Amino acid sequence: MITLKQLRYLTALAEHRHFGRAADACAVTQPALSMQIRGLEKDLGVTLVERRHGDVSLTATGFELARRGETVLAAAHDLVDFARLRSRPLSGGLALGIIPTLAPYVLPKVLPALQQRYPDLRVELRETQTEILIEELLRGSLDVLMLALPIPHVEAATIPLFEDPFLLAVPKDDPRQDDAVVSADDIDLARLILLEEGHCLRDQALAFCTGDRRDKSFGLGATSLATVLQMVANGYGITLLPEVAADVEARDGRVKLLRFAAPAPKRTVGLAWRPTSPRKSDFTALGQIVVDALGRCGAIRDQHFARRPVSPRRRGR
Repeated sequence: MITLKQLRYLTALAEHRHFGRAADACAVTQPALSMQIRGLEKDLGVTLVERRHGDVSLTATGFELARRGETVLAAAHDLVDFARLRSRPLSGGLALGIIPTLAPYVLPKVLPALQQRYPDLRVELRETQTEILIEELLRGSLDVLMLALPIPHVEAATIPLFEDPFLLAVPKDDPRQDDAVVSADDIDLARLILLEEGHCLRDQALAFCTGDRRDKSFGLGATSLATVLQMVANGYGITLLPEVAADVEARDGRVKLLRFAAPAPKRTVGLAWRPTSPRKSDFTALGQIVVDALGRCGAIRDQHFARRPVSPRRRGR
């Protein structure tokens, strides 16, 4: 009989492609992990792992078993949550994933409010790019994500929290007045500085700025908004800045922020979780704390906050 431990070890091996790194990720010794994998192969009568010096790879059967195992492990995680669910919301542990263009600006306001309102809650944070967060959510490593919506082709329940308009950040010596209103046509693509590939904010900025000008190529981008704003402050270019980050990143007197004409570009920030999770009430309470702590866009909250999550969509490959 296959055990959850064996599936966990196999999925770790599929991710890390190395017995030592997989064992470290599972907090066990390498011999213990190797023994469990060999036992799984013996029980099933198939070869799951191709063992080579210094590296391993999974067979086709091994990859398929690991892929299906992620679904089983996520379901087991949700089953444990269901058994432990208490009458009080937001107690125990909560593994929260959040994108880098939100974490430094939202968490300093949200975490103290969470701690004060729900003192029995223990938050575990994971800050990384959207694609990685989604993978970890679907395999059960994370409970809920805070990110930009929508997330197409992903099997997840979502709820919007607030709208986050974009501003145009330019050097202080830009000739336009502080109260000038700009449009996408006013953006000089040759001076546009973006985050590196993999950040959803980069894709959102490109979708607005380039329009029909899709032939424009862009070089490597920065890894953080802080780096991008320093480049703008020193006259190297311009960028789109989410309003939620303005208080932190635009304190530098060398940067000027301009608003866009309506309809202004924006992103919708929300929460996402597995449809099988029994913790919807926890995530609803978390969303309420976020909206209240930030004091953002009550219309979004009033219109959408209590509604049912969107129907799950089949995940693309």
